[in-house]
Amino acid sequence: MKLNWKLWLPQKHRQLLVKFAVAVLLMGLALRLLLVRSTDISPELETPLPETPRLPQKIVAVEEPPPFVEVEAQENEEQVSQTDLPEIDGGKCDLFNGEWIPNPSGPIYTNKTCSFIESHQNCIRNGRPDSEYLFWRWKPRRCELPKFDAERFLEMMRNKAWALIGDSISRNHVQSLLCMLSTVEKPVEVFHDKEYKSRRWNFPTYNLTISVIWSPFLVKATIYEDYNGVSTSEVKLHVDKLDKKWTSLYESLDYMIISTGKWFLKSSIYYEKNEVVGCHYCQNKFEEVGFDYAYRKALREAMNFVAASNHKGMILFRTSTPDHFENGEWSSGGTCKRKLPAKAGDFRLKDLHRILRKIELEEFRDATANATTNGVKMKLLDVNPLSLLRPDGHPGPYREYHPFERHKDGNVQNDCLHWCLPGAIDSWNDLIMEMVVNS
Repeated sequence: MKLNWKLWLPQKHRQLLVKFAVAVLLMGLALRLLLVRSTDISPELETPLPETPRLPQKIVAVEEPPPFVEVEAQENEEQVSQTDLPEIDGGKCDLFNGEWIPNPSGPIYTNKTCSFIESHQNCIRNGRPDSEYLFWRWKPRRCELPKFDAERFLEMMRNKAWALIGDSISRNHVQSLLCMLSTVEKPVEVFHDKEYKSRRWNFPTYNLTISVIWSPFLVKATIYEDYNGVSTSEVKLHVDKLDKKWTSLYESLDYMIISTGKWFLKSSIYYEKNEVVGCHYCQNKFEEVGFDYAYRKALREAMNFVAASNHKGMILFRTSTPDHFENGEWSSGGTCKRKLPAKAGDFRLKDLHRILRKIELEEFRDATANATTNGVKMKLLDVNPLSLLRPDGHPGPYREYHPFERHKDGNVQNDCLHWCLPGAIDSWNDLIMEMVVNS
């Protein structure tokens, strides 16, 4: 029988083609399976994505500044982690360490729109020729600090009572706060003492009262000093008796900012239980025990009183602020001529200020344990590091009206301790807004 090659060959080809197609299909499936399996390898072998997305380089224009140069930096770090601001690089926000960055919008008030600025701090009116010091804002490390919102502050503080307790820096601060709040509503003065050192204002729409209470030592003191700071005798300081000017009002206050500082450097005689226990710079009248002895005693008395009080509001302890006298001090021709903020490390605290700061941080740390047990809200308002970086923020010779016109010889008293208004001290209110209202 003859084979019909014409019929067989096409059928054979068809079988080969079918087998080839099946083989190709199987190889394709095997290759696909291999590729799928390769994507199941542990991600540890790959480069992981960053946990926090990087911000565009043009937004993060300023690198993180070096750590603040401060002898007591470790103690400071323990106290300041009090807020939960947005973090921009995965680290913990540090409200009180950072840098001053340009603020083109400038202050929210001027010396013309605010009537609460005392003449010694009214630098613009007094003829200060430069204005660069007005255009900076505080930038904390690893977070953004929102600007003070006067309207929101007033809304949140309806029917509340505030007091700033301390010395002339507290008076300087309350003027700043009133100026910022008066952009929404101008307060009415409802009280002042004979010397206008303790005063109280009310915001009628919100029934908010803000007081400044003159108590430079926080403890009972007899001061022999005139308006210009000239003393006729040593201060008599009872370090174991708190000043009733603030303790008598304590329970009626919802929020307080308590502070003290450089007044303890004055010549003083110290009393405990109405008996002299020593003095500071008293010309050998009694045993010299040093201002640090009295400072620790007074702060401990004040903080223990607060911590044991069962107070239901909030108490902020504000650290003392540095001065920036150069080439002398207040009474020896010191000046402050700088026109720009400093960078971290440019200035170090003077020895006296380091002693004050060390005592403040230690006493605050010890008191907070007792306060927490009693449910008392105590927070540290540590303005010292950011204030140290503003040598440009003081009145200098412009604590008086056009000083060089009045003193042709150029022999002018400089103020390198208090702060121009508006100016650097306004940023303290940004911190308060964050610590008290936003948080």
